Amino acid sequence: MSDHVQQRAEVLAEALPYIQKYSGKTVVVKYGGNAMISEELRQAVISDIILLHLVGIRVVVVHGGGPEINEMLRKIGKESKFVDGLRYTDAETMDIVQQVLCGRVNKNLVATLNRMGGRAVGLCGMDGGLFQAKVLDERYGLVGEITRVDSAPVLDCLNAGYIPVVSTVAQGEDAETAYNINADTAAAKLAVALHAEKLILLTDVRGLLLDPKDEETLIPVVPLSHVPALVKDGIISGGMIPKVDCCVEAVRSGVRSTIILDGRIPHSILIELLSDEGIGTMLL
Repeated sequence: MSDHVQQRAEVLAEALPYIQKYSGKTVVVKYGGNAMISEELRQAVISDIILLHLVGIRVVVVHGGGPEINEMLRKIGKESKFVDGLRYTDAETMDIVQQVLCGRVNKNLVATLNRMGGRAVGLCGMDGGLFQAKVLDERYGLVGEITRVDSAPVLDCLNAGYIPVVSTVAQGEDAETAYNINADTAAAKLAVALHAEKLILLTDVRGLLLDPKDEETLIPVVPLSHVPALVKDGIISGGMIPKVDCCVEAVRSGVRSTIILDGRIPHSILIELLSDEGIGTMLL
């Protein structure tokens, strides 16, 4: 027997207790960043999701689509505008967001999952009243704050053996409009509503680093009680603050743990969930 075959067997044996641990449990994956843009990474993420589904893990995918929205706005000659890191969303931009997220991005992702052997169904936050929201702040335009999550449409898909793929557009409860929702926030709210075992945020960084310039300084585990000190010391800063806030809220509201995971690493989801070597930052 070759060493290569032996190593494969050892990998499978190492994965077994983790498969047993997570089988029947719900894992919410927020999918975005380079993992959506690079075809190689896209294929790796989708194959990871299908494998988890096939071994009995209930996987829910929540996605954004910032680059695709930017591309469509450029095509119509409209400039993307951001306020405090959030996309300013006027009525015309909201139309584009809805078309791109609920249409092209969502259905392309569903089609790819199905083509590669999964069973996926696309949903947007307005289907079945999944996400209801009110305006977050007038200065952001039609950016919403989720006020209620009805997880029934997602549970129906999971119970029927499908992988739900959710785009983050919400139904307005304070006005007859749709709202643009931050994908990290939507994933965290949905994970709480589903009583998920884990929330995974795929990002374009290794995780939380003691030294932002040195990826070898990854912090593998962060108890929630340590978060304020890490913010004070500047270790959690900039765009990482809202991501960590989503993780903290999810764990405090009942999700067992959350992972900030580098989506640039092929098969990072499998490595994180089904091996002894975690490669992201876990908050618990």
